[in-house]
Amino acid sequence: MRIPAELAGRRLDQALAALLPAYSRTRIQQWIREGRVRLEGAGACPRARDPVAEGQAVELEAVLEAEVPWRGEALALDLAYEDADLLVVRKPAGLVVHPAPGHWGGTLVNALLHHAPELERLPRAGVVHRLDKDTSGLLVVARTPLAHRALVAQLQRREMERRYEALASGVVVAGGTVSAPIGRHPVRRQRMAVIPGGREAVTHYRVLERYRAHTRLELRLETGRTHQIRVHLAHLGHPLVGDPVYGGRPRPPRGAGEALLEALRGFRRQALHARLLGLRHPRTGQRLRWEWEPPEDFQALVEALRRDLREAGGDGP
Repeated sequence: MRIPAELAGRRLDQALAALLPAYSRTRIQQWIREGRVRLEGAGACPRARDPVAEGQAVELEAVLEAEVPWRGEALALDLAYEDADLLVVRKPAGLVVHPAPGHWGGTLVNALLHHAPELERLPRAGVVHRLDKDTSGLLVVARTPLAHRALVAQLQRREMERRYEALASGVVVAGGTVSAPIGRHPVRRQRMAVIPGGREAVTHYRVLERYRAHTRLELRLETGRTHQIRVHLAHLGHPLVGDPVYGGRPRPPRGAGEALLEALRGFRRQALHARLLGLRHPRTGQRLRWEWEPPEDFQALVEALRRDLREAGGDGP
């Protein structure tokens, strides 16, 4: 490969990290120290700090070792698609994606490593985008370095299609776009927030159904910040139903019957589902698309909201 103009003058390790996003900068620096990188005109052993020039050829002899310390577990895994390059998983609500303190086992990654042990050689076990524990939906996993690089590049170029379905508090008048930077909350460090100087975050939304005090929305992401949809909808004043962090108490319509009150009180997770996933196959270039209906608890809450609207004399389905 050759150094593009926009990376000219950068350090060798920085340029390679930009060209090969599937690998950490630490791993790239290790390969440079081991003499596995050759840079045109730089002798046999270039250094990580050496500057690169536009058009300069660079070769990398990558050695794939275990990238993750986690172990596989024989857990249920619901696959929407599988081939030699990628997996598309239907993740249920309540399932943690990556092992972390408090959840070292029983995660999606543990199940993936049991099903496809080769994933241990890929960053984050091949998972290229995340879903929160209590968000259900479709998730893509790369099985090879080539697939990982291609899928990460699609995310960075905003070519991967991700559509979500959500139930928001309040009546949303019309669709629109939220373009508001997201960063760590300055006081509550476990939360994210819209803050000046945060990372760019763009969410498009449109109304699917309106109820007396809630709205069913379709959302499309351009960026993939932590808790993006949850933070952006709370920023609009329409937090997700059931969101324990950003949502607050249930907001039933005036005069709501006991059935709806129970449905709202009993929904103890954010009402968010990653319904549609679209991407280009990393090897063939074919455009692929998957869709998965929301789970039963989500659909039951939708029916309760529709029933409340009908009983109040509204024009619901």
